Amino acid sequence: MFKAADLPQTIPIFPLPGALLLPRARLPLHIFEPRYRAMVAACLATPHRLIGMIQPAGTPEARERRLHSIGCAGRLTGFSETEDGRYLITLTGISRFRMLRETTEATPFRTVEVSWEGFERDLGAAEADGGFCRDAFFRQLGRFFAHHRLSTDWETLRDAEDELLINSLSMLCPFEPEDKQALLEAPSLATRRETLVMLIEFALRGGDGDEILQ
Repeated sequence: MFKAADLPQTIPIFPLPGALLLPRARLPLHIFEPRYRAMVAACLATPHRLIGMIQPAGTPEARERRLHSIGCAGRLTGFSETEDGRYLITLTGISRFRMLRETTEATPFRTVEVSWEGFERDLGAAEADGGFCRDAFFRQLGRFFAHHRLSTDWETLRDAEDELLINSLSMLCPFEPEDKQALLEAPSLATRRETLVMLIEFALRGGDGDEILQ
């Protein structure tokens, strides 16, 4: 387990619209661009093996340079290489961070100076959500999955602990990038669950207040 003192001041970042990583969750990634293959190689050479996942911000035209200020760093815990040179990696979420300034100089990938202050809870044990009403949540989730024609292993989902359930759904559900950012920035698991419920309700109402009937 990481301690605050183990976290570096500068990390490489991977800006990827809609890709959400949360503390203690796992995110599989397919790396094929040369600059991000170079990022993975550089990451493997460091003792911490951290990569920061962060959402581009603004219009599609501005997203190449503009970034949200808060992202989540993950430790590279899984790596394999295909015959044609692509990388299949897994990041395990360690802690959210606040981007202070960009430090990219001689590397083809972007690096930033970060602050970990305010996210100390991310380094601790998994959170529980004492106000979580699972029965009502799963009824609503079932309608959401049916509407989007999504499938899942419902038995495994129902057996999951609060944090694993809420964070996995936050990462996997087909929300817009700005909605994913709101889920990332939620200060607690209960707040993230409330945000997730709100986004599901909004989707079921078609985004305009008219409820979709199933």
